[in-house]
Amino acid sequence: MKQYKRQRSFSLAGHSKVKVLVCDLLHLRTSIAMKLLLAGIVLISIIGTEAQWYKFPIEAVQGSYDMGRAYRDMRKANCINSDKYYHARGNADAAKRGNGGVWAAEVISDAREWVQGNSGRGAEDTEADQEANRWGRGGGDPNRYRVNCVPDDH
Repeated sequence: MKQYKRQRSFSLAGHSKVKVLVCDLLHLRTSIAMKLLLAGIVLISIIGTEAQWYKFPIEAVQGSYDMGRAYRDMRKANCINSDKYYHARGNADAAKRGNGGVWAAEVISDAREWVQGNSGRGAEDTEADQEANRWGRGGGDPNRYRVNCVPDDH
């Protein structure tokens, strides 16, 4: 980038004239302002004007907590065939947090099913768990998968 420079002379409080070399600040300011404007336009077009992107990480952390709470409750209940209920409940609670919660629930559910699928569990059971995960994330009632031995406070 070629910078234009010019010399200006002025008097400092009645003293002799001092020659001062001054960069063309107007050109420099215009260049920076145009880059910032372009970056702002790109950012707005990517995110969207209605998006509240700053809430996403908070919702994701809260959704992760919801998934962990459902897992702890499942371990505490120690109830046979109740895993589908807790999968649906954890995903539903996380999804209620917002887009960040939905994202966290999906990532955690997929990771859990990947680990369990590679440990020798059947494909049918993994697919049934994933269906319960999708049901909960989609806003479905987790009680669809509730079994009799699940405590009432869950």
